[in-house]
Amino acid sequence: MESFYIGIDIGTTATKAVCFDGTGKVIRQFSSTYPMYHPQPDWSVQQPAEILAAVLGCIQEITKGIQPEFISFSSAMQSIIAIDETGNPLTDAILWADNRAHDLAETLKNSELGTLFYQKTGIPIHPFSPMTKIAWWKAWDTTVFSKAAKFISIKEYVWQQLTGEYSIDTAMASGTGLMNIHSLTWDTEILDYLKIQPEQLSLIHSVTHQSKGLSDGFLYVLGGGDGALANLGTGAMEKGRMALTIGTSGAVRLPIEKPYIDPEMRTQCYHLMDQQYLTLGAVNNGAVILQWLKESLLKTDASFESLFDAAEKVPAGSEGLLFVPYLLGERAPIWDASAQGTLLGIQIIHTQAHLVRATLEGILFGLLSIAAILLPDIDKRKEITIMASGGFGKSELWLQMAADIFQMKVEMAQTTEGAAWGAVLIGLKSIGAATPLPNKTAQTFLPNGAHKEIYEQGFNKFKKIYPLLKSL
Repeated sequence: MESFYIGIDIGTTATKAVCFDGTGKVIRQFSSTYPMYHPQPDWSVQQPAEILAAVLGCIQEITKGIQPEFISFSSAMQSIIAIDETGNPLTDAILWADNRAHDLAETLKNSELGTLFYQKTGIPIHPFSPMTKIAWWKAWDTTVFSKAAKFISIKEYVWQQLTGEYSIDTAMASGTGLMNIHSLTWDTEILDYLKIQPEQLSLIHSVTHQSKGLSDGFLYVLGGGDGALANLGTGAMEKGRMALTIGTSGAVRLPIEKPYIDPEMRTQCYHLMDQQYLTLGAVNNGAVILQWLKESLLKTDASFESLFDAAEKVPAGSEGLLFVPYLLGERAPIWDASAQGTLLGIQIIHTQAHLVRATLEGILFGLLSIAAILLPDIDKRKEITIMASGGFGKSELWLQMAADIFQMKVEMAQTTEGAAWGAVLIGLKSIGAATPLPNKTAQTFLPNGAHKEIYEQGFNKFKKIYPLLKSL
């Protein structure tokens, strides 16, 4: 009898359910989208009930006619919900993109206490982290803060609804700014600063933690955060590999064997399991910038495919047009929630296609600025293979650009759903089943040497623009 394994990826814009067989082949998949709301300037929230409904709908659809061995979870990180004593949300789910805690985070970041907190957690002080959002509630919404029995992520909310447990895995907890990355426990000094108790947070478990569904009887596996699981699912937890993910946001992640804390507070550190950690940098401005460009600036009904086809005809470097895409502020490596976008060098020769190509290049330049910190030795970068995942993996143009801009080999796994497959790999470990062979590479992109100098010049200019314009 054939076995089926389901990975659920709770993303920023959609939840995806993917059913795999034992070899990693996708049998079926289903997704459900939901909106992000901006009720006030700098606020980015979602409705917990809408996301819960999407997850439950995906589970119902993906399990029709089959009995999965387990259902394992991946989730976008850095969301936070205040929960009352009855388990009901007091607030919306505040997302990583929410900048309401900007002023508070800036003050803390520039203090000795902020430096200490970073050294403990590996999470830079920035409004993206749940820690600063709880601090914001404490300072500016005392009603919510005083009523909150729990502070949990959207993944913990879904898990509690399914199993009755308040549980969080180390991969998700290591992104909160609340967990000590060295001891893998909630940090008492940070909790004292926030004036909250350990009981107001979920119990920390391994990613392999499992529980039975209350109503459906399915075996659920806790899984982890989408960043760590995308590394695992694409084979990028192996030595000599680095993950590059571009979805709504984006990230560069390098596997390491023990926690790493950057002296300049530019990078993050996550735990996956055992002696597997990641040093990484995440950006706010991924493919969401393309969506903005298409809908708000170009106001076109043209498909992304047709826009990319036109952009492919534009020379590398977009004929001098350079886009610094900090439209949503930025996380790594500058950690400035007030950063703004800049379009530099625009001339009368530039067209819509130039804008599209400059946007693709600008998003990659932002991610290269992180890779340059993780791998400062340019010669050593040539020994590392980039494992690509996320929606950008559907574009050969963008993947080739990544190879050219990073000047590194890029491989795309057969499944583009790296986080969902990573969740399944965790589930297989949880039940003691054999792990399939790593995903086969579907495509390989080698750097085009003819574009090396063009992109080096472009990147050197890119790095200078934000520091030069920040004072303005």
